[in-house]
Amino acid sequence: MSDAQDKTEEPTQKKLDDARKKGQLARSKELSTALVLIVSAVMFLLMGGIIAEDIYVMTKRMFTLSRDETYDISHMFSASGEALMSVAWPVLVYMIVSMLAGIYGSVALGGYNFSWKSAAPKANKINPINGFKRMLGPNAVVELLKAIAKFLVIGAIAIGALFYFRNEALHLDREMYPLNLFHAMTMLEWAFLFLTLGMIPIAIFDVPYQMHKHNKEMKMTKQEVKDEHKNAEGDPQVKGRIRRLQFQAAANRMMQDVPEADVVVTNPTHYSVAIKYEEDGNRAPVVVAKGQDELAMHIRKIATAHDVPLIPSPMLTRAIFYSTEVNEEVPNKLFMAVAQVLAYVYQLRAYKAGKGQRPKPLKKDLPIPEELRR
Repeated sequence: MSDAQDKTEEPTQKKLDDARKKGQLARSKELSTALVLIVSAVMFLLMGGIIAEDIYVMTKRMFTLSRDETYDISHMFSASGEALMSVAWPVLVYMIVSMLAGIYGSVALGGYNFSWKSAAPKANKINPINGFKRMLGPNAVVELLKAIAKFLVIGAIAIGALFYFRNEALHLDREMYPLNLFHAMTMLEWAFLFLTLGMIPIAIFDVPYQMHKHNKEMKMTKQEVKDEHKNAEGDPQVKGRIRRLQFQAAANRMMQDVPEADVVVTNPTHYSVAIKYEEDGNRAPVVVAKGQDELAMHIRKIATAHDVPLIPSPMLTRAIFYSTEVNEEVPNKLFMAVAQVLAYVYQLRAYKAGKGQRPKPLKKDLPIPEELRR
């Protein structure tokens, strides 16, 4: 199966953006040509009479020079300048509007885009084999059909215009000069407009065709879509390694805070949570470290090495583990249970220092709300 047949997926936005950077956009020469010709015809219809009259005045002025202007070069140039300026401004307006129409027509489909990559020389553009493929390919057939359609449509309109104006054209010699010139100009203006209108159906066909062609060229194979998605989100192995490194960094930061904790509550099998409470501070007890399985065992080892009490309380440990992140305060609903644990730890610390009696064993049934039980 060929690559063209394999390209069944719609192009992604990244593919379209990359193609745009390379200058690969949907463009319609027929739309640009039609827009330039129609705007030029309309401007010719609006300003043709003005231009014709100015040309007539200019010509008349140049053929009616006085004796002094004929023999004095400075006078002759002055008269020529006056004559040219009389016709210059309508011609200039006509040219500027037509130029703007040409610029807009070239970017109407696909939008404005400038790319050095599209202007760079490419070997395949001068390769004769590729040239023959383009000449004999399906796109060449479409271009041939469009050329035939333009010939037929515009030819039919031209014949129709000739028949429509035939009587007026045949009687121009009977009209007074210069009215016959202005009459001929009017016929040319309307004939030009009719001919340009013949480009509209060609452009209406070409615009969706070019969009379809561009979309077809941009289509991707399923593997290309997968590869792009993979590259956009990153290699899974690299992402996994990054996550492991981030987890190790976070774990190392937590381990540094474990020796400063007041107590580590544990579920002896799977969980450990280190809690710190500043008696003179304004914050509630804070979780400085928590872990599961191997990390939980590591927290216990560090706590044991630094004489941080280990208090087994499976229900409380799981409740804090699932409801509180590291460096967050313990939820209000667990204040009472955590306060009892801290009170027990402080009494035990005083007993070991010889400043108090041996504390009573910590209650196993601590006040933990049902919604926080795990």
